[in-house]
Amino acid sequence: MASPTVVIPVILCGGVGARLWPLSRSAYPKQFLSLVGRHTMLQQTILRLAGLPGLQPPLLVCNDAHRFIAAEQMGAVNVEPTAILLEPVGRNTAPAVAVASLQAMAAGQDDGLLLVLAADHTIAHAEAFRATIGQAIPAAMGGRLVTFSITPTAPETSYGYIEADSQLDEFGLHPIRRFVEKPSREKAKDFLARGGFGWNSGIFLFRASVMVKELERCAPDLLHAARMSLQRAHRDLDFLRLEPEAFRRCPTVSIDVAVMERTHLGSVAPLTAGWSDVGNWSALWRQGDQDEQGNTVCGRVVHGDVRNCYLRSEHRLVVGLGLEDLVVVETNDAVLVARRDQAQAVKTVVERLQGTGAREIQAHQRTHRPWGHYDTGVEGERWQVKKIHVKPGCSLSLQMHHHRAEHWVVVQGTAQVERDGETLLLSENQSAYIPLGCRHRLSNPGRIPLELIEVQSGPYLGEDDIVRFDDHYGRTSD
Repeated sequence: MASPTVVIPVILCGGVGARLWPLSRSAYPKQFLSLVGRHTMLQQTILRLAGLPGLQPPLLVCNDAHRFIAAEQMGAVNVEPTAILLEPVGRNTAPAVAVASLQAMAAGQDDGLLLVLAADHTIAHAEAFRATIGQAIPAAMGGRLVTFSITPTAPETSYGYIEADSQLDEFGLHPIRRFVEKPSREKAKDFLARGGFGWNSGIFLFRASVMVKELERCAPDLLHAARMSLQRAHRDLDFLRLEPEAFRRCPTVSIDVAVMERTHLGSVAPLTAGWSDVGNWSALWRQGDQDEQGNTVCGRVVHGDVRNCYLRSEHRLVVGLGLEDLVVVETNDAVLVARRDQAQAVKTVVERLQGTGAREIQAHQRTHRPWGHYDTGVEGERWQVKKIHVKPGCSLSLQMHHHRAEHWVVVQGTAQVERDGETLLLSENQSAYIPLGCRHRLSNPGRIPLELIEVQSGPYLGEDDIVRFDDHYGRTSD
């Protein structure tokens, strides 16, 4: 009797989503945002799989800096990953797929199917998506490396393409003839006219053992480095930290280039389920609920005589009058105004801003931490004001600062303050002073969120002026 099919989602959580700046930032990129619907893109990626035969808890491959965000968002939808693998550096998809395959085999899932998914894609029709995955399971169980292509609706130049063989394999799928990197517009038009080409979705289904064998044949050095990084990995709370030195020896290469373009086991299945990689603001405009004038509107927006625009407010009121074919996105520290046909150029602007060291590229004024978050308010040359939000039952690290003093004023909830060995309980409107060099910890012992205003003063106010003595989250730095 054949063993039941096991399907393990492998969710790749890397990427910074630069084309969706200023909403997507490197410290909090698009996969962790609620861009379409109330759930984040990461949450949607796993939730849409509910009902897939043989579905197991997911395996996440995540950037170290985003580990607590990913874990918290999975917990918010009652999903407990089988593992969260932390990459010390980004190396594209091939090393991530390699360590995920090796991890599955180490867990005794040699013949389990890995369903590799990007955390920042949208699928409009989840039932059709699950049905297509289900139809591809026999081929993957039979040893094929299956990928999925999207029927083109336009000569897109921002996607890679897959050309399928006209013949069917023994499982009723088309063997892969070739991959084509992002083509010119003329080539893309030719692909649509000729037929047999689809957009490369970046979704894969295969047996872990088959992928490892193909990596051994096609990219042995990459596989060896990935194996060493996993063998030398160490547990850190709920995370598995890949060993940095070995992982850095992995080349930066996609799984398409490393294996799929070289294997003889590749099959492609057509996917018609409303897929989008939400790669830019124009794509998000198309994904949104448009009004009769073709506008997608989010947040506090008032508009008149506006057509075919994407208007989004995160904080302040946005008013648009007499606009057409524009993207307007407001955040608490930056505003983007662009023609929709220039949406791809946002990445270029982000690169320019990175060159100037602009902090608006890295993070929002709100910075997330495992214990809650803080909002940066006003600041001067030697002082700044923050609003601190601590979740019930959570604590910051026991720490001290060499260059700044802090004054805390509680505005909501109860604060427990450890200060050089003494413990204080503060309620609303009470305050505490933390001198320079003082060992201190802030905790929320209550059942409601703690909010306080923090005034920092000193010659240096950077977040790297933290010396940690004890931390519930295993951090030595942020």
